[in-house]
Formats: sequence, structure tokens, C-alpha cells
Amino acid sequence: MSSRIFQNVIIQLKDAVDRTIGVVDEQGFVVASSELALIGSRLDDFRTYDFDAADKLVTTAGRSYRALTSENGKLDYAAFVEGTDALAQTLCAVTAVAYNEAKSGYEEKHNKAAFVKNIISDNILPGDVYVRAKELHFVTDEPRSVLLVRQVDSADVAAMEVIHRLFPDKQRDFVININETDVVVVKALSSPEADEEVLKTAQSIERSLHEELGIKSVIGISTTANHLRELADRYKEAQVAIDVGRVFEADKSIINYETLGLGRIIYQLPTTLCEMFLNEVFKKNPIETLDEDTLETINRFFENNLNVSETSRKLYVHRNTLVYRLEKIKKLTGLDLREFDHAIVFKVAMMVKMYLDSLNTTRY
Repeated sequence: MSSRIFQNVIIQLKDAVDRTIGVVDEQGFVVASSELALIGSRLDDFRTYDFDAADKLVTTAGRSYRALTSENGKLDYAAFVEGTDALAQTLCAVTAVAYNEAKSGYEEKHNKAAFVKNIISDNILPGDVYVRAKELHFVTDEPRSVLLVRQVDSADVAAMEVIHRLFPDKQRDFVININETDVVVVKALSSPEADEEVLKTAQSIERSLHEELGIKSVIGISTTANHLRELADRYKEAQVAIDVGRVFEADKSIINYETLGLGRIIYQLPTTLCEMFLNEVFKKNPIETLDEDTLETINRFFENNLNVSETSRKLYVHRNTLVYRLEKIKKLTGLDLREFDHAIVFKVAMMVKMYLDSLNTTRY
């Protein structure tokens, strides 16, 4: 980023501020200042480890510092003001806001990652995508996949840096911070049909976060975007993958939107329609009448493709015992799971029940 952007802000503030103000980089070198002689020198009182929080004000023997916002979560620049009194601290906070605004404006105009973030966030008009892409010399029709990385249980700001290191090509792959738990990776693909490549990328991210930070994560993978304008929709797909996976594939940490199947359809249904469906399917008795052992039997029966012999072997029960259980289920629900059509209806009903249960859990 050009230091001229910061210097332009300082020139505008200079007459209104009677203190020496400026900006230092992560090594403490002055990149812009109202005292021109300071530019290029290193401030000995600047210490990177003092900035353990993005909005923290740091004071030394003679100066006040405040870190500027950073896309990658690292300390790139910090504002400084001469003095440590209340006025100096106020001036430092105010000038940091001005620097951040100038920095954001510059990045939005010249930074490809900021451009991509605006696309996935729907903060740019479709017609402007072509114009900005041309200005940035951005390849518009390269196949790309969107991966949403969500930290669960706990979050660490260092996750952004860990993920950044996995993608050294900053001109084709983009790592974008969304909030304290979510990071989006827009990955350029070697071909539109590169499912294995995307899966390996997701596995690498998950493994790195776990090994380096001890963080548990869940990753949603979109379908392939063949053009820049499709990235916003692909980002939504990655979000849906995580949301639907939380309900129907809770044991998985990497969920592909394309493999969600019925879960994706059910997730989009109104709850009233889901409730009506359950009432129609279970006219004789509600699904809650089935105990845990019976539900386990049903799940195993589905896992083994409705094969009675294979299911009884996996459950360590006699074939006749399983047949008896299936007859019992038929009496309770009116559905014979040995018949394909009945089995489909029951499977969908179980998924609908899981979806409704997840909504109730979220509410409370």
C-alpha cells in the first residue's frame, strides 16, 4: 500500500493538530508523518507484541499508538501521536479512524481481495464487476470454488494468518475475513471439474487449523463458479452447506453443497409444510412413539440398502428377529420399510423431523 495515502490524510489534519502524528509499519518504521524528518526512521519505543487486540490503545514513554484494521488479522500499520495524555490518546483514536477510511478506500480501488469481498457480499453492482475487473486486470472467467471456513467451539484471530500461508498465490487465490469465526477462501481451479482438488484444499485447511491452533472447524464447499459474477451465489451455497450439514451430516467437518441431496431440499421448505407432511405420514402414531432401539434398527436398515440379511448381521440379531421388528414398525406407522416406496417416505419423514428438531434447538 502506498504511504502517500496516509501522508495525504496527515497533510489535511496537520493544521488542526498541534502534535506530531503519523503511521508506522509492523516493524516500527515511519511511513508517513507530519514531521517529515521522521519518515524512514524507526521508532525505538514501538513494540509489535503490545498490540494483542485490534482496537487497543498502546502508550509508551512518549507516544500513543493504535493499530489500524487489517484484512489478514496481522498488525500491518499503526497510528501514532506524540504524547500520552488524554488529548494525545483521543487524537490517536481519531487519526486512526481517518487512516482506516483512507486505507479502506485505497484497498477497495486497488486490492483484488477487497474487490472479491465486495462481490461475495453483494456490495457491487453486476455491471460494475466487469469495469473493476478490467481495471484490476482480473481474469473473469476462470473456474473458482468458494470455501467457507467456520471456527466452532472457539475462535482465534490467528486462523486468518494460518489460512493465508496455505495460499501463496495472492493474485489467483483470495482469503477473506468475514467475521470473528468465518473466513472465506476463493480458490482458483485447474479445471471446472476439480472436485478432488477442492476436497484436498479443504482437508489441508482443516488440518492446519487443528495442528497449529488446536481449532475445530467446519468447511462448506460450493459448486464451481465459472465467472466472477457467480461468486456471490457460490458463497451462499457454502453457507447453506454448513447450515444443512449441521442438521443432516453433523458428523462431518467438510460438507459439499453438491452432495447434500434431499437435505438441501428439506432445508428450503416452510416449517408449516414440514409439520403437515409428518402428520400425514404418521397418521396412526407420531414418530415420537418409536424408541431409540427401533430408530437404530431403522437407520441400520437404510444404511444396508434395505437388505434384511445384511442388516441382521450388522445388528448381531437373527434374521427372524429383524423381520419381527420391521413388522412391529409397520403396525405402529403403517409403513412397511421392506417396500421401496414406503422406505423413501419414511426416510424423508425422518429427515424432516431432524430439520424441525434443529429449528427448535436453535430457538432455545
